[in-house]
Amino acid sequence: MVAAAKTSGRVEYPTTDDMGEHLLQRVIANLLRSLVRQWLAGSRRVATVGANQFVYWVEGDPRRCRAPDVYVVEGVSLSPERVGVWKTWEGHAPSFAFEVVSDDRLKDYEAAPRDYDAMGVREVVVFNPWATARSRKRVRWQVFRRAEGGFARVESASGDRVWSEVLGCWLRSVEGARGVRVRLATGSHGDTLIATASAHARLLRQIAETQADAERRARQEAEEHARDAEARTRDAETEIVRLRAELARLRGG
Repeated sequence: MVAAAKTSGRVEYPTTDDMGEHLLQRVIANLLRSLVRQWLAGSRRVATVGANQFVYWVEGDPRRCRAPDVYVVEGVSLSPERVGVWKTWEGHAPSFAFEVVSDDRLKDYEAAPRDYDAMGVREVVVFNPWATARSRKRVRWQVFRRAEGGFARVESASGDRVWSEVLGCWLRSVEGARGVRVRLATGSHGDTLIATASAHARLLRQIAETQADAERRARQEAEEHARDAEARTRDAETEIVRLRAELARLRGG
């Protein structure tokens, strides 16, 4: 955690602790942040989606903070890069937080849920990319949710997907050539993956290229049809001239 710091009696809330993170953590978080932002925007929900920014929940005590790997603050549309830090006493508590388990398993399994409970987060999903079917102490998914009875773990699973009530979609663990990633999915059982931004852009390019090709073919066919029509017209005119000449010859005879 960040140590308390004061300048001329004013409490400072640092924006970073300069601690590194595992590359896999960064890759998983970056992809998921993009997908969550895309999903909420498509659902017309006003929200800020960010990653690795400190959230402070006790005014005057900068030691009480945590930087979610991915978070959602609903009701505000801001650029995370311009926010700096979030302070819950200013009315900006995340509704959703996502944590990728680091080498310090106990920190993410035990300390993280307590911190998010104190922070007032409605739902937390803890994802362990290192968990396998044979793991005894590690579990792939843990979901914590706030309800009338308080903040509690509502799901602990080793499958490839869990449901997020806050996001309104599924989170799925997907193995690829570059390792495990977390994607969003829809459908009653989460069988339909939401396209990534790159896949979406690729489809848009393909649609544009297909449309342009169709228009080009249509123009070519129209031009060919016009040329054929002109040729037929010229042939008809030539035939009319011939026939008139033949008629004139017959009349003259």
